[in-house]
Amino acid sequence: MVVEPKSPGQVALAYRDFKSYLIARFCIVIALEMQAVAVAWQVYEITRRPLDLGLIGLAQFLPGFVLFLPAGHTVDRHNRRTVLIISYATSALCSALLLMFSLYRTTSVYPIYAVVILLGSTRAFAFPASRALLPQLVPQEHFSNAVAWHSSFFQAGTILGPAVGGLLYAFFRGAPGVYATAMVIAAVAAIATQRIKTKTAARSRAPVSLANVLAGFRYIWSHKLILGSISLDLFAVLLGGAVALLPVYAREILHTGPWGLGLLRSAPGVGAAAMAILIAHRPIKSNSGPIMLWCVAGFGVFTIIFGISHNLVLSLISLLLVGASDMVSVVIRAILVQLGTPDEVRGRVNAVDMLFIGASNQLGEFESGLTAHWLGTAPAVVLGGVGTLVVIAIWAWAFPELRRTDEVSAVENMQ
Repeated sequence: MVVEPKSPGQVALAYRDFKSYLIARFCIVIALEMQAVAVAWQVYEITRRPLDLGLIGLAQFLPGFVLFLPAGHTVDRHNRRTVLIISYATSALCSALLLMFSLYRTTSVYPIYAVVILLGSTRAFAFPASRALLPQLVPQEHFSNAVAWHSSFFQAGTILGPAVGGLLYAFFRGAPGVYATAMVIAAVAAIATQRIKTKTAARSRAPVSLANVLAGFRYIWSHKLILGSISLDLFAVLLGGAVALLPVYAREILHTGPWGLGLLRSAPGVGAAAMAILIAHRPIKSNSGPIMLWCVAGFGVFTIIFGISHNLVLSLISLLLVGASDMVSVVIRAILVQLGTPDEVRGRVNAVDMLFIGASNQLGEFESGLTAHWLGTAPAVVLGGVGTLVVIAIWAWAFPELRRTDEVSAVENMQ
């Protein structure tokens, strides 16, 4: 349903179902981000080992790796809104379990890892369902604007979530207050998703087979522009991500507490949200591929600066610029994947994309923790930033399609 007309920069917000979708995404991101701060700080307080922070990322990644094929097939065969509601409700359950463990003052990290694994399983279904549902909520001519607003709300959640999580952890002197709040907010996300009324187009209920399940892989492999863009993000963020080590930076290098950790985790979101709003009002209309490559290179440079910083303000500015650089790549890649993919395989393609993103984020956290365990925290981050720059050079040569891409809307013709 369409409401009052909007200015060109806000045209996607005229669709009520899209606004309900945004509210749900905003809430679930806040819940997950504030919970991530509490989990990381709680685990580090128990063990004081950077490697255990990396294991949090591994615990989230492994379920997605195991489930991404059946998850994508499920999303293409069933009601995507229903899949999202169940996923968000399960996220609320995970928060309740963490709350229970925290109230019982567990001194073992294994129950926490078990819940993180369940949460990773939930996200394996939520991510492709959410991404595949989005193009059905707005007309194709307004989709680029919808992606920019979706990214803005997502990043607003990544700003508020860690900041609120860190403040609540400090105020309540522990994790229970954070987990209780996250549980309520995740439940609100499920309720907001229930309000979406868009009737999705009928999709083929092809029998379950290996060929059908692998359709997403085949589609991505046959379209080198999509393959290049999502694999670039995979390796750049896998090497350059420093989020898992922020508790170590907060406590050992910058000498701050949970509130400082919340600010550090929020800083990339501030930069990303500002960039997303800018893109919503001033879309990237030309030189999209080169812009994406240069911005990912900026991601690597600002990661190196963060790695060598011992000043809280400089660290926050570096992370803010990391987020702004990354957001350009996120928006361009999202448009490439969504507009370049037919609806009947969109769930499976997004499941593969989720695997790539999960590998870059959660597996990247494990890589960061492992490298920090071997080399030290700052050398691990700096080495990761250098690795990102190497990846950019290789991908610019290996995927000339990325260098030549002008308007991202041109990928509509790939269908």
